[in-house]
Amino acid sequence: MRYENGSLRKEEYFYCRMEEVMKKAQVIIDKEYIVSSIDKRIYGSFIEHLGRAVYEGIYQPESPFADEQGFRKDTLELVKECNVPIVRYPGGNFVSSYRWEDGVGPKEKRPSQVDLAWQVVETNQFGLNEFTDWAKKAGTEVMMAVNLGTRGIQESKELLEYCNFKGGTQMSDLRKEHGYEAPHNIKTWCLGNEMDGPWQIGNKTAVEYARLAHETGKAMKILDPSIELVACGSSNSHMPTFGDWEATVLDECYDTVDYVSMHQYYGNADNDSASFLASSVDLDQFITTVASICDYVKGKHHGSKNINISLDEWNVWYHSNEADKKLEKWIQKPHQLEDVYNFEDALLVGSMLITMLRHADRVKIGCLAQLVNVIAPIMTSDTGAWRQTIFYPYMHAATLGQGTVLNTIVKSPVYEAKKHGEAPYLDCVVVDNGEKEEVVIFAVNKDLEEDMEVTLDLRQYAGYRVQEHIVMQHDDLKAVNTEADPDNVVPKSSGNARVEDGVLNVVFGKTSWNVIRLAR
Repeated sequence: MRYENGSLRKEEYFYCRMEEVMKKAQVIIDKEYIVSSIDKRIYGSFIEHLGRAVYEGIYQPESPFADEQGFRKDTLELVKECNVPIVRYPGGNFVSSYRWEDGVGPKEKRPSQVDLAWQVVETNQFGLNEFTDWAKKAGTEVMMAVNLGTRGIQESKELLEYCNFKGGTQMSDLRKEHGYEAPHNIKTWCLGNEMDGPWQIGNKTAVEYARLAHETGKAMKILDPSIELVACGSSNSHMPTFGDWEATVLDECYDTVDYVSMHQYYGNADNDSASFLASSVDLDQFITTVASICDYVKGKHHGSKNINISLDEWNVWYHSNEADKKLEKWIQKPHQLEDVYNFEDALLVGSMLITMLRHADRVKIGCLAQLVNVIAPIMTSDTGAWRQTIFYPYMHAATLGQGTVLNTIVKSPVYEAKKHGEAPYLDCVVVDNGEKEEVVIFAVNKDLEEDMEVTLDLRQYAGYRVQEHIVMQHDDLKAVNTEADPDNVVPKSSGNARVEDGVLNVVFGKTSWNVIRLAR
């Protein structure tokens, strides 16, 4: 309404001003334009013999929360809540000097060993067989890594034989002697870890690693042709050998391996939140580059097989760096790499998940590093377990992001980030779950100051209505969850999304993680 002189009433003027300043974005999809079906392993995670990930994380026989095998039941419940499909084990840097034989058989006969990677003492009271038992209880598969740092072809073949051969051989009969009549039947294997890293025990040149990986992989696939193999890519996109390493390794291993690994962590040590949230742009470029190298090698070999990507280490990691410098060396299960995650970390984890899904045609495996206590979504103490902020976007994606990824075009305002250049304010991807007849939208509004009005034409999904709009938002980007206050940063079904005349209309709050479920 207007006053008689034609001027706007105060309330209406305020509303119009809000309409003028609110950023607008458009999301465009076509149900026939599919990027890829989603490999469930994209939502995997990682348990390394590092810090308190194993001991006091998933295994603590002396805990009141322990079951009859010593596994923490509270941790297991949270892992199952995340619907984790696969877990990489036992490393990580740890694997490059690991003797798997030390961690099997009677526990009283297992030797304690020095772990050169993390400069601690490993008791070997938890090993391969305990992990396979834990994985079954957690409802997850095992992604096993072999040691190509200090070991090689023979030891890798023997490990595979122990795990997957039915019986009648030295290693398979040893497994039976240890109480496991049936094979573990592990199907996904990593050929070492970060072998280009100078910090790695047994660090190698690209040529050295490529020859060893190829011959090891060849022997393993002769023994069990059903397995899939992951070759080590560069340790991160900033390695001086990045690109040339991938090309050299895959050129040698093209006929043997199925995936190449990517590892990437981001941090906000300089407290530039805008650049930090733009890190997903860097991840997008990293994935695109690695996929291009894979295709170059495929073309060079006149091949028909795609080498796909295993993003088997990814997360935010920087909070614990200073504390870790003060740790005592050569002790057991130190509080190592125990990042306490804040709300903005959860936003970036959400954006990284969206980025991975947008590349679901090439990213088939992903491992959030790690799962418990060590740069993890789940934390434990002697008195309980709780969910960190990053738990929620990971859980939402893993439980709701099933089906196929639609080619999601996002027309969004952009901003200039100091570290990563131009970045969109809105990250978004749309997933069509045909089995449930459900469409799921994942979105992050990275704007530090303003809400954003977003529209999406849904007329191809006639009759679909908003079933739920989950929002995770907090006034303080640095807000955290603790054991004393575990629900400080949590999602709520409080969103405003609605469908009118076949168009989804929604306002995403500033700095917010959003999940919208649509169904008939």
